[in-house]
Amino acid sequence: MLLEHAKILHAIQSSGEIIGRKKFQKMIYIAKKLAFPFQEKFQFHFYGPYSEELTLQLEELVNMGLINEIKEKKGGYYQYRYTVTENGEDFIHMFDEEVHHPKLNECLTDMNEQSSRFLELVSTVLYFDTLPKEQVYDKISQVKSKQKYTREEIDQAFAYIDSLKEKVSLQVQ
Repeated sequence: MLLEHAKILHAIQSSGEIIGRKKFQKMIYIAKKLAFPFQEKFQFHFYGPYSEELTLQLEELVNMGLINEIKEKKGGYYQYRYTVTENGEDFIHMFDEEVHHPKLNECLTDMNEQSSRFLELVSTVLYFDTLPKEQVYDKISQVKSKQKYTREEIDQAFAYIDSLKEKVSLQVQ
């Protein structure tokens, strides 16, 4: 259990600051799909893959004082910012060898630079990765009709997934 918390802390630390719960959910899901060792279970939800476990872990880490959570009012909703506290940094160091994975930092940094909307699309494409590509286009238009993703955006998501896979494969060579 503590190791899983350390992995989440490390993901936030690697990203510097994560703005948005939805974005963080998508980053961890995508990292898991890239074969990084995250254990959280995900199911399809309104905004794509979602893990209740991850939500609870974030709450626990906030309650333990290992991450800062800043709640900001943005129009009609609240946005959350996450950073690792000094105590969180100390906690991560206890698990350095277990949480350090080559290329994970690079992938997380890259994902953190993307919009939540785009990561929602990428994670949804990955959720349907067992389907043929043409069926993925159809699924996206069905389950994400309100977002009105274009075929071009879906193609960009496929290309982005390939670029992340390339980064991960470079670590093996």
